[in-house]
Amino acid sequence: QVQVVESGGGLVQAGGSLRLSCAASGRTSSNYAMGWFRQAPGKEREFVSAVSWSGGSTVYADSVKGRFTISRDNALNTVYLQMDGLKPEDTAVYYCAVGKARTLVRGTLAENYAYWGQGTQVTVSS
Repeated sequence: QVQVVESGGGLVQAGGSLRLSCAASGRTSSNYAMGWFRQAPGKEREFVSAVSWSGGSTVYADSVKGRFTISRDNALNTVYLQMDGLKPEDTAVYYCAVGKARTLVRGTLAENYAYWGQGTQVTVSS
């Protein structure tokens, strides 16, 4: 049984920062790409960022490029999302997912992720 647990969400003012963490257990997640998605109220889930199994390759949505940084620590089976320069439009539930593959080929698509966490709420006030 694979468990994916996100943490680090909260309420922050616009321009502030948060660091999300995602711990995966029950599977050697270090062998797979991992990603972050988010879903705002009334909107569909959207891709945020992903990192390859080694951490050597990353990809970002245009809306967060230059503000968010994804990283991973395979020794801890944990992936991080450092979010700086937060905007009210970043408000959403953020989900972490373990990929089906090691690389980021089609890594922006939710269908290429096998295991998902329950999400952590991020609220950015103006």
